[in-house]
Amino acid sequence: MGENSKTLDSQPDFWAKRYKRNEHIVSRAIVGETLLVPIKGHLADMRRIFALNPVADYVWEKLDGDTVIDQIAAAIFEDFEVSKNEADSDLVELLEELIAAELVVEV
Repeated sequence: MGENSKTLDSQPDFWAKRYKRNEHIVSRAIVGETLLVPIKGHLADMRRIFALNPVADYVWEKLDGDTVIDQIAAAIFEDFEVSKNEADSDLVELLEELIAAELVVEV
């Protein structure tokens, strides 16, 4: 991203927002990796399968529409060996990618 681009966490009340998984996406664990597979609409293109690493899979499961972003960041910090700053920035980066790919929607 360029210097002039804004990140999600620069938005007012970002850490209090809630996101949920797009209902037209299914997740499948295959050989220790979680894959997100679009099943409907323009997303349903086999070239658009997404693989999640363990932390991204952890976040994916928490994007239930009820849990606020701040709670997810705190959980990452507690459950993985990362700093609070790293948990926050990794979460913002992942959410930006999920939103851009239309895999999650804001509640």
